[in-house]
Amino acid sequence: MNIDSIVNQDYRGKSLTELVNSPLSALNGVSEQQANAFAAAGVRTIGDLANMQIVNYAIAIKALSSCESASSKEQAEEALMDDAVEMTFPASDPVAVQSSITRIEVAPDKVDASRDHQHAQAMEAHNEELLRSAEPSTRYMQKDEGGNR
Repeated sequence: MNIDSIVNQDYRGKSLTELVNSPLSALNGVSEQQANAFAAAGVRTIGDLANMQIVNYAIAIKALSSCESASSKEQAEEALMDDAVEMTFPASDPVAVQSSITRIEVAPDKVDASRDHQHAQAMEAHNEELLRSAEPSTRYMQKDEGGNR
């Protein structure tokens, strides 16, 4: 961001240290009336505004609000991860914690095999191919082919 785009003409080209000590009216969009209202509350400079704990709280709440409205896909993934962790490290099972279990497993009914990290779909296709290629060599010879059946 170009700092000159957010300050008034008189404050363009100033250093950041100078801007921190500048009045609120140095910011684009802050009128003299608004700056005077802030001054009545003890906020006279850009630095004063930035140091207000209530402003920091407001910024934190706004930033965290984006996490709260997670998509249904993100909520489902989070639920799966929570279930996997609970299955692997049950809170009521101190033995699991003491046994140094480090692998997180997901119950088979919770896994979407088409997107499984272990490539279950590819493995299944590979196994089917192996079975198809092995079929002729594993069948019994028929009576007509010299077999004893």
